[in-house]
This record gives sequence, C-alpha cells and structure tokens, in this order.
Amino acid sequence: MSDQEYFTVHHKMSVNVEPLSNTEVLPSYDQFEREIPAPFLVASEFSHLDILNEQARVELKNNDFKHVIDLLDAQNSKLNLLLTFMLSQQDDVTHRHQTLSFGASKFCYGAGSALAIGTKVRVKMFIEHPATAIYCYGHVETSNQDGDDFLITIKYDLLRDQDEDLLIKAALYQQQKLLRQRSKDRDKK
Repeated sequence: MSDQEYFTVHHKMSVNVEPLSNTEVLPSYDQFEREIPAPFLVASEFSHLDILNEQARVELKNNDFKHVIDLLDAQNSKLNLLLTFMLSQQDDVTHRHQTLSFGASKFCYGAGSALAIGTKVRVKMFIEHPATAIYCYGHVETSNQDGDDFLITIKYDLLRDQDEDLLIKAALYQQQKLLRQRSKDRDKK
C-alpha cells in the first residue's frame, strides 16, 4: 500500500467526471495549471487561508477576544457562502456522480454505464470539509459491474500538490469524524 492510498476513506461527495475523446491528450502541467477555472483557484486559496484563520482564533481565544473571534467567524461564513455559490456554477449535472471513496491518489464512484480502462477524464471534485473544490485529470483504473451499476476507480494524472494536500486533509477529517462517531457509539453501550 502506497502512502497516498493510506488516505483513502469511504465518503460521498459530488464529482464531475467528463470522459475525454480517444484523440484528446492530457495537457502539459503548465497548460493544466493555466486552464484551471478561477473558482477552483480561489477555493484552494480560501482553504489555505482557513488554516491561518484557525491559528489566529487560537491566539485570540487565549487572550479572551470573544467578539473579535465572532467577527472573524461571521466574515469567514460570508466568504464561504460566496465561494459555495461560485463553485455551484462549475457543477455540471450531466457529469455529476457521488464518490464511494476518495483519497490522495484516486477515487471511486458509481455510474450507470461503464468506462473503458485507461479512458482519460477531466474531474471536478466538490469537497465539503475543508470547503473547497479541485480540478484535475485522471484515467480509469478499474471499471467493474456491481448489479445494474458500475464501480469506476479514477487514478489522478494531473493534480496540483496543494490540491493533493487538501485531499489528504479532507480524508483525515472524515477519518476523525468516523472515529469520533465510533467512540460515541461505544460509550452508549
């Protein structure tokens, strides 16, 4: 198991998976970075700013600046609402699916039809926590029939390092959430 596969968790989130034609080639890394839609770049920056915001909250909390913390939280909520609206404009319902699992190296989703192994795809991922979205390219690693549906695994080919970090952070958050729930369930017994 590679280090990146360690960060794979079972969780549903919206993704757009757009298969590319057989004649289409992946862009170079520089072309890829230039074609990333602005809302995805903004979302990535917001996620990194949230880390700074959290550090500032801890410092302010230690100095009992409750009103300043409330103001920061309100401003952050406004920005997240605006970001959510901007990203919703990028979500294409014709390519929308729900992941079954995701991680820093690949994700799996269910679909009504198969995709050939090796098919190149353009992907938009909409992550709830941290509130962000990721634009990347990948290819179909597996496509297996599961009843009437198909389980398709996409391995990333073009993914920015900072977006890989966000996927790791999102996977860790979901793992922590699951562990907290398990702990609560054990305490109830």
